[in-house]
Amino acid sequence: MPDSTTPGTGTPDTEYMKATMRRYADLFNAGDHVAVADLYADDAVIEDPVGKPPVAGRAAIEKFYADSIAAGAKLTAHEVRGSYGNRAAMRFSADLPGLHIDGIEVMTFGEDGKVVRMEAFWGPDDFRTV
Repeated sequence: MPDSTTPGTGTPDTEYMKATMRRYADLFNAGDHVAVADLYADDAVIEDPVGKPPVAGRAAIEKFYADSIAAGAKLTAHEVRGSYGNRAAMRFSADLPGLHIDGIEVMTFGEDGKVVRMEAFWGPDDFRTV
């Protein structure tokens, strides 16, 4: 259950959503794919990047993060923004061996505070080899 909700809506408030996005980056960088997956609802969907086939369900999400961490990826949360609704966005960079990606992630939260959808916006113009 979220620590606080927007009055009258039952949805997580802005501070909760922003803190969860920062925690997501911290857990990812700590190499804890299970804890990252725990931020998600059991039936959540990830589209990373948007336009690629979605990753759906707890087992697939856990594997997605385990594979990303095993590849040596590290995340930096540059800016995190909330909304009056149930979504928050984060400008991020991801660094992998030989590759740097700049993008935006948008997370949609359920009433229980779990992420129900994550969409990562980045494309061919947003990465470079290093």
